[in-house]
Amino acid sequence: MRRPLVAVAVAVAVAACSADDATPSPDAAVAPMPLSHLIDTYELAAGQEIYDDCVSWTLGNDEWLYVNSVRLATGTGFHHSNWFWVPETSYAGADGTWRCSDRGYDEALAAAMGGVLFAQSTQAVDETQAFPEGVVIAIPPHAKIVAGIHLLNASDEPLTTPLSLTLTPIALADVTTRLAALSLTYEAIEIPPNRTASFTVDCPLGQRFLDVIGGPLDLKVYYALPHYHDLGRRIEIVASGPGGDRTVFETMSAIGEPAGRALTPAFDLTGTESLRFSCTFQSDRSSTVRWGVGDQEMCVMLAFIDGQFNWGGGVLHRNNPGTPVDDGGVLRYSQPCELYALPAHQ
Repeated sequence: MRRPLVAVAVAVAVAACSADDATPSPDAAVAPMPLSHLIDTYELAAGQEIYDDCVSWTLGNDEWLYVNSVRLATGTGFHHSNWFWVPETSYAGADGTWRCSDRGYDEALAAAMGGVLFAQSTQAVDETQAFPEGVVIAIPPHAKIVAGIHLLNASDEPLTTPLSLTLTPIALADVTTRLAALSLTYEAIEIPPNRTASFTVDCPLGQRFLDVIGGPLDLKVYYALPHYHDLGRRIEIVASGPGGDRTVFETMSAIGEPAGRALTPAFDLTGTESLRFSCTFQSDRSSTVRWGVGDQEMCVMLAFIDGQFNWGGGVLHRNNPGTPVDDGGVLRYSQPCELYALPAHQ
């Protein structure tokens, strides 16, 4: 399966569209109607897994769209999906479902050509990503929505699973904040049999912001979404600085529940020196679990932030996870952080 969402910041290598590129339409004060589309319907045999298909939806928009919320509606068997907007000339071919490899789809390339739109919580069948009033993802004219999808029918019976997406834009006159993305990933997962294991990476966001922007960190976090599989028990992001530690986001959501949420008020990272990202897993299996699809695990956090740069990083390799420290029965692993900042399309 494609690497989830760390591509947001690692591979955004093309020039960004600045906010000044958004030319107001004559109806800048009129909110467009929501855009809703049934993308496809899937027939899954008992035990069938699909992880190499992609989908697309050409929006046909002649004006910028300022998307304040995204809703995904599907059914049992739809495991996970990551959604991006790209220029409508990208991944040429009929909309609907197609083999990713046939059109050279890659999440890194999709993020580079466009931007992040939405990520589905594991096995959530009806999920809405809603931002505060005036806060938006800006999608330029003539755009296409694309996603890599992962379906898994764990039952003994066949399933029919629909997939639809709804975008709710607001008027340009009502826009107060345009969002970029922050993605943290820990790929060097190795969960021993019948153990609880925690994986932590500490990323020096404050210093990197100073290096890139030339001033002190002044970002806010508006929305956060974690991603793990069946063994996941907890994901946490902590901001550390002179004033101590502050929890930005934490969740112990069960699989199948929408895990993303808006932070109201937005979490102000001013004064933050580092972001500490951790995932905790509890295994009752007889074999080691590593990064991957199916019965393997993932450790990912996507957040939407203000500013004109995408940020991403974490532990971006799947090599030896290192030697853990046994902390009261919990095996604690840590690795150095890779951290990148590259322009966002806005």
